Amino acid sequence: MSSVMETISNDFAAAASAVGPSVAAIYGRRWMPSSGIQWRRGTLVTADHTIRREEEITVVADGVKTLKAHLAGRDPSTDLAILKLSEEATLPVPEFGDASAVKLGNLVLALGRSRSSNLVASAGIIGGLSGEWHPRRGGKLDQHIRLSLELYPGFSGGPLVNAQGKVIGINTRGLARGRGVTIPLNTINRVVDELLEKGHIARPYLGVAMQPVALPEALQKKASGASSALLVVHVEPSGPAEKAGLLLGDILVEFHGKAVSDTDDIQQLLASFKVSDTVQTTVLRGGSALKVAITLADRAAR
Repeated sequence: MSSVMETISNDFAAAASAVGPSVAAIYGRRWMPSSGIQWRRGTLVTADHTIRREEEITVVADGVKTLKAHLAGRDPSTDLAILKLSEEATLPVPEFGDASAVKLGNLVLALGRSRSSNLVASAGIIGGLSGEWHPRRGGKLDQHIRLSLELYPGFSGGPLVNAQGKVIGINTRGLARGRGVTIPLNTINRVVDELLEKGHIARPYLGVAMQPVALPEALQKKASGASSALLVVHVEPSGPAEKAGLLLGDILVEFHGKAVSDTDDIQQLLASFKVSDTVQTTVLRGGSALKVAITLADRAAR
């Protein structure tokens, strides 16, 4: 048993040593730095919720002088931000592993930087694992990887490392109400590519504000028996919904053939569409059911 434990211990010490030089302390907010990792030459990835300013961000890592960086793009829905270094640096790019190959119970290592920029680690296991995940912020992660380890203050934005010393994702406490999860490799690469190309993530939106309402029995018959729906309380001028003819006071009962009774329903359904897709909705207006086709637009493009 002692030899097995010694082997595991040595493997994780080697993993920390291999990936550590790529991990940086990111000073993008007051008091506590976050962690980040050089993802590509001159480009760092960190957790979006830890970056509170766009300029005058400093980066510190082992054997590297304090570097200046600026925010090059952010995606709050996946809690990812990318920073561009203002000068050439010697931070290495780590080796990457296959996040889809992780298994429930696998031993993993979370790395980060402390307040004084020292490399720190936290070990544990993969505590939960499932397929595609849509956090409440509206983004899409290729996997839901829940951690059973302690993400200490400042660890958000740091890498999750497997026993082979390969990075399989970025850790954050910003997507699941303080619970530690890992943003998997494929999601990060997809977001980084789009942020570097466009500066933002193209996400479809409707351009309305809605709130749940209970339907009286007379209207339930016209809403396929649904007991609740969504009341339109604001229509954004020149937004997709207004262009489609949606009106203040309409009651949205179906979106793409599915009953909706909460704004979370809309967010989850929107995640499966792209900008410029047209979706069919059913609304109640003046006591009658009406079909409205809405062509989705990119909010950031406005």
